[in-house]
Amino acid sequence: MASRAGVEVMSRCIALAGPTAAGKTAAAMAIAQRHAVEIISVDSALVYRGMNIGTAKPDAAELAAVPHHLIDIRDPLQAYSAAEFVQDAQALIAQINARGKLALLVGGTMLYFKALFEGMDDMPKADPAIRAELEAQALEQGWPAMHAQLTQVDPTTAARLQPADSQRIQRALEVFRISGRPLSSFHTGRAATPHAAMPLVSLEPQDRSWLHERIAQRFDAMLAAGFLDEVKALRARGDLWPDLPAMRCVGYRQAWSYLDGQGALQQDAAAWDEFRNKGIYATRQLAKRQITWLRSMPQRQVVACDALDATAQVLTIVEQFTRINPPSP
Repeated sequence: MASRAGVEVMSRCIALAGPTAAGKTAAAMAIAQRHAVEIISVDSALVYRGMNIGTAKPDAAELAAVPHHLIDIRDPLQAYSAAEFVQDAQALIAQINARGKLALLVGGTMLYFKALFEGMDDMPKADPAIRAELEAQALEQGWPAMHAQLTQVDPTTAARLQPADSQRIQRALEVFRISGRPLSSFHTGRAATPHAAMPLVSLEPQDRSWLHERIAQRFDAMLAAGFLDEVKALRARGDLWPDLPAMRCVGYRQAWSYLDGQGALQQDAAAWDEFRNKGIYATRQLAKRQITWLRSMPQRQVVACDALDATAQVLTIVEQFTRINPPSP
């Protein structure tokens, strides 16, 4: 909240969320054509430089049409946490509002949204030694066994994670081993004011098959645009490895594994089909997790992204908000 003449004024910000391939970028650009906005990316993959095709990063025309923030702010070697996102987003919202514009938060990293809405205590920093221990244990026992281990120490976090979600299982176990506290205990709501009441427009499909088809089409378009060449360039750096958070992003993990295999060298059609199918399946699983996260957010206003008038519905919600919350004089 900001204050004007001693009166509390709500920040002019609105969130647009949804699963991957739901049409968030198109809706955001439609909003930008009608309103003075700046976009804050809420996406844990878009922060990385050199990862453009596989993350469906906004193209040059979209980036030129409206100011975007929190894109290309990290090298793939660097981490970017939910706590850092909250700090950055809060500062950006204030700056954008000071320029008389609406802050439009757009993305699908639901942990970032949840941290911004509900607050998050400072969590322990990554510990390379503990991570290495967890990796070694997972190699021996498998990630489902690690998920079972997490269930014993942090059932709340384990309940929202799939047994194969290695990155998040590892982080939750790491936090517990460092602090002796479950990861879920760090979500206390301590910083829930000023953005807990931010409007959240949620693009969700009525027909899940519609989204599945969009995901397959987009993955094929990424492949046609040179996604594998992008991953080859990242591998050629020589300082990246597949267990980095950046390389665990959906699509990149599957591409890295494919390039590790003999199928890529031999141009094996069966290996290619397996890679494509794994990439599409992993993206569908991501979308399923994103929708589950969204359904836990009671403030969301759902717009059916597969409806013919989906963009019009989003614009109506934004216009209602801007009428009630005009720019400060």
